[in-house]
Amino acid sequence: MSITVNGIDELKKLAGSDLGTSEWIDVTQERINTFADATGDHQWIHVDPEKAAEGPFGAPIAHGYLTLSLFIPLFTELLDVQGVTTKVNYGLNKVRFPSPVKVGSRIRLVGKLAEVEDVPGGVQITVDGTIEVEGGAKPAAVLQSLSRFYA
Repeated sequence: MSITVNGIDELKKLAGSDLGTSEWIDVTQERINTFADATGDHQWIHVDPEKAAEGPFGAPIAHGYLTLSLFIPLFTELLDVQGVTTKVNYGLNKVRFPSPVKVGSRIRLVGKLAEVEDVPGGVQITVDGTIEVEGGAKPAAVLQSLSRFYA
């Protein structure tokens, strides 16, 4: 369920709030292959199911950066900021990949709006995110994302 705010002042009031949990999304071999084609990273651990079955994880795994790239669509399920002119991905402070995402897994995002800071013309938000793997003991990714919203 998405939290919707209208404008920067309402966004500021959410600082420190838990944003909730996104829906699960499937990580399919097709998604992994498409990412491999887009990035040119065709390492066997991702795109060769037969060889990957013999590898350290027993199945193909998603690229770490594929998992990271799914942060944005998962995040948009948690927070919808209306009444701004521009929304910009500003970067990351921290990223770790504690556990692989095997093909056929489902992942979701748990988010917290850690901080809202003024920047010229708008605000910068810091989101603490954990991308969970359904049934996994460890998360697939733990990150701190920065975004800017301009009035």
